[in-house]
Amino acid sequence: MRGLLNIFSLGMDQLAAQIARNGIDASVYNHSVAEMVVGAILQKYRAGDRGPYILVGHSLGADAVMLMAQQLNAQGVPVALVVPFDGTESYAAPANVGCVVNLTQRKYAYVQAGLGFHGKLSNVDVSSDTTIDHVTIDKSPRLQAMALKEILQAAHGQSCRPGTNAPAVARAKQSAPKEIAPQDNGSKENAIKDSATKDNAPREALPANNTAPAKNLFPAKTASPDKSAKSVPSAKTASPAKGAAKSGAAPPAPANSATTPAKSTSSEKSAAAIVRAEPPIF
Repeated sequence: MRGLLNIFSLGMDQLAAQIARNGIDASVYNHSVAEMVVGAILQKYRAGDRGPYILVGHSLGADAVMLMAQQLNAQGVPVALVVPFDGTESYAAPANVGCVVNLTQRKYAYVQAGLGFHGKLSNVDVSSDTTIDHVTIDKSPRLQAMALKEILQAAHGQSCRPGTNAPAVARAKQSAPKEIAPQDNGSKENAIKDSATKDNAPREALPANNTAPAKNLFPAKTASPDKSAKSVPSAKTASPAKGAAKSGAAPPAPANSATTPAKSTSSEKSAAAIVRAEPPIF
């Protein structure tokens, strides 16, 4: 998933291209369409597509992939891996996520383990690297390589398997992915489920759709809230191997979009400064 205006998160497009060269479908989106991407992932999951789903994002896209993971958790959809590049806030990793690799230069933006989270959580602080700042972190070759390694391992079922029903290998890249529009997850769906379980007792309550996940409590199909790899980069690899960046077919990206975030770089801080100024937030 890309960040603000599709201008500052072009590392997501670079990472999505690398994922595609490894035979995994990846789509890139802007963070503003995160809810649409969640809807598409939910539709695919309920149609029998079990991923794995991977979400990657930069800046506001990094925030978006964490929120997307929380929304998918409320719907019972497992996410193999989430890779935020320098998000603007601290988020809690939900129980449905297998791994979180948080690439950041902000100590206040560390990801915390949320309720029920039993996966792998890594906060990779690159604040000491003067060649990396908020604008360059997603384009850093070193961080992109780190993210790509995690994405490929998750996509091939070698790590970050959030549940026993998750497939071992991500679906191969499709030459002409079909677009899937987000579905209404409201009363119609609940009515169908209630009807199907009418004579069964006890009835199991459906998970609530939490559209506003708590902060600090940030599919493999990769998603980056712009194009993702089967891994959904916040600019489906939010970095759905279906990933936000989501590795697999995904809904159309908005016009004038660049492509998904990757593990990124940061701008050089002044060596003479006693107190390091916080980089701008996009």
